[in-house]
Amino acid sequence: MNAGTDNAVALEVVDLAFSYGAKPALEDVSFAVSPGEFKVLLGPNGAGKTTLFSLITRLYDSRQGRITVEGWDLRGHTRRALANMGVVFQLPTLDLDLSVRQNLLYHAALHGMDRARALERIEVELGRLGMAERKHEKTRRLNGGHRRRVEIARALLHEPHLLLLDEPTVGLDVPTRRDIVEHVHRLARDDGIAVLWATHLIDEISDDDSVIVLHEGRIRADGGVAEVSAAAGASDVGGAFDRLTGGPS
Repeated sequence: MNAGTDNAVALEVVDLAFSYGAKPALEDVSFAVSPGEFKVLLGPNGAGKTTLFSLITRLYDSRQGRITVEGWDLRGHTRRALANMGVVFQLPTLDLDLSVRQNLLYHAALHGMDRARALERIEVELGRLGMAERKHEKTRRLNGGHRRRVEIARALLHEPHLLLLDEPTVGLDVPTRRDIVEHVHRLARDDGIAVLWATHLIDEISDDDSVIVLHEGRIRADGGVAEVSAAAGASDVGGAFDRLTGGPS
């Protein structure tokens, strides 16, 4: 495949493996995410979700397997591949001593955006998240849900085609979790952004999502909610998850 030519697949992972010393963390992991698809990476704590995200974002490197973003090989064309993705990591990464706008301007500068364009994009993304009026506040004054909204806005400033979110709602209250889940679903549905959303929470999955069940470093299922449920002999995705991961019967 020629670099950068496959726009039918936003993210492709093929035969990926990774170990911490002698301990395997991921084995033979393969899947793809298409434009406009909301794909849930569902797994219990310790399943390998964060390791997988670390490989896709190039924080780690694997000697086995291949990752491409819109056709760009992550190892051979790292800058082009990373330029096409936005990331919300599990652990907060905002500078609490900067204002919301200063955090976003710094990120925009890293992507080579000029100031006028950056300010325009900041207004758009904060506005969509109901945060425009708080752009001059110090980030440390925001609660956890508002900080997450800022991180999502930051991930979208450079208009990526792929959005990765690693357990983005951990520690948030139910209404805030619901609002963030619905917002990211709209990004996939209305803007055609490919989304890979890692979670262990069943209630964050919609009936029309795609689901990868990851357990002990291996993919146990990959498909639509109904398809995964039926293949596991379960009535719903929660039951399928329990059966595939050895959870409650």
